[in-house]
Amino acid sequence: MKILLTNDDGIFAPGISVMATWLDNRNYDSFVVAPNRERSSIGHAITLHRPLRLWRVENGPYPVGYKSYACDGTPSDSVVLGVEELVPQTTLVVSGINRGPNVADDLTYSGTVSAAMEGVILGCPAIAVSLNWTREDPEEHFETAAETVCSIIQWIEKNPLPKGVLLNVNVPNVPLNMIKGIRVTRKGVRIYEGKVTKLQDPHGRAYFWISGRPEDRLVEGCDVWALSRGYVSVTPIHMDMTCYDCLKDILEGGLEEIEVG
Repeated sequence: MKILLTNDDGIFAPGISVMATWLDNRNYDSFVVAPNRERSSIGHAITLHRPLRLWRVENGPYPVGYKSYACDGTPSDSVVLGVEELVPQTTLVVSGINRGPNVADDLTYSGTVSAAMEGVILGCPAIAVSLNWTREDPEEHFETAAETVCSIIQWIEKNPLPKGVLLNVNVPNVPLNMIKGIRVTRKGVRIYEGKVTKLQDPHGRAYFWISGRPEDRLVEGCDVWALSRGYVSVTPIHMDMTCYDCLKDILEGGLEEIEVG
């Protein structure tokens, strides 16, 4: 396997360097292409209106001799450059380890998940991996997520993913021996209370913060439910957003028969 590693936290983030070290220790043929700075919550943005730069990082937090490259674009740009320019023989894209979860509807904003989606678009199976870390946590157990991903890669080698599918993996932020297991899940629901905070600058002008406090609907079988109970959540994701359940109803409702104008 030839594995492209990327992220949205930036090439010097601890999550991606831990993942690279774990893969290197297991003799996987892997390399890094990642944004030169944090690009979190940027979604699936691609840079089209300016040139991109790509350069080798020689003094990063990676194993000696490891091939790591920085890009001054987005996570999806990094995947495009990695697959199309550097290693066309790439067979798997791993995006992460993200510092914080990517669950429920958040995955539509996530640069981590979107980078994995770009891998799928380019014909590579992909894994997006996130650590369920919060600012209240005293430690970051990236090694737990890295070990989990290595086990999932071994499984994929024997059980290839269907074409067009990525795995969105969320790992509890605990030592490896405290993981209860893996649960294959569906996307859950996370609602943000107080999503917009309105404030005022010293000149009396209004400005806004978009954030909010997450409230999860802990329905059994979904990603937020599995994480809350100490399990690794693995959700298969694909690019086809068609609502097939609606197709028949809309057709039978006569939408195609209406006159336009």
